Parts: sequence; structure tokens; C-alpha cells
Amino acid sequence: MKLDEIDYKLLRVLVQDARKPAQEIAKDTGKHLTTITRRLKTLEQENIIQGYTALLDYEALGLELTVISQLLFSKGRLFEGEKEIAEIPGVCAVYDITGSFDAIVIAKFASKNEVSAFTKKLLSMSFVERTETHIVLNIIKEDFRLPEQIEKLSVTEEMTE
Repeated sequence: MKLDEIDYKLLRVLVQDARKPAQEIAKDTGKHLTTITRRLKTLEQENIIQGYTALLDYEALGLELTVISQLLFSKGRLFEGEKEIAEIPGVCAVYDITGSFDAIVIAKFASKNEVSAFTKKLLSMSFVERTETHIVLNIIKEDFRLPEQIEKLSVTEEMTE
């Protein structure tokens, strides 16, 4: 799907406030409500918008420990292993990576006992050869919304037309 400036405006607005009503978005962008609702539906159908959610302070909710685990998998078991690990409660992200490890897993837990159980679970999996787990001491930034990157994308798109 090729996005235009209207689509990028919608994405920027939603990244800042996913609860903003379509009527307000239409008013703010100077576009008709029908245009806005149609565009939103298309962005959802194309899986560019994959859902709407609240940003939470996980530390305030008791999930004070963030861990980053690097994993080395047995040959040929990468995707199978990643899918299984992605289903473990507390896992926020699973990434294929380059380098001396095959994947990185980011997870959040309430206690060191939960971190210990998680690490032991990873090590008990037949397809995991090795792990290296890091406990995050301070979160300086944790925000996957990236409004400034969406702005850059819209400018890049305009320049290539």
C-alpha cells in the first residue's frame, strides 16, 4: 500500500493519541469525516494499524525488572523456537538478529524469582544452546511510537514522487 500525506497525518495523530475521535481528526486535518474513517479502515485492513492500546508504566504496575536475553539456537530450530518463546508470559519482543547470537528477547517481570524461572525455562528448551541474560538497571527511553520517524517517512515519500 502506498501511503500519502493524509495517511501519514492520521498515523502521527494516532501515535500521539489513539483515543482521538475521528471527528476531531477530520476537523484538525481539514478533511471530511468520511475520508478519515475510510482511510483509518484501510490502514487497519492493511495491518499498518495493528491495534489501539494504552501506554502503561509497567514499573508502577509492579513489573520492575526488564530483561534482555540473547539466545543461540540449535541449527534449523530458530523460527520454531522464537514462536514458542514469544508465547511465554512477560515476553514483550522477540527479534532475529545478526552477530554471535540468533535472537534477542525482551521481557518484563515483577521479581527476581520470575526472572530466574524465565531464564531457566529458556535454558531447558531443547532448541536453545546458550543464553546471555542482562537485567536493565535504568530505562532511559522506551517508546515504540516514533512520531518523528513517521514525519521523516512522509517527507521521504514526498521527495521520491
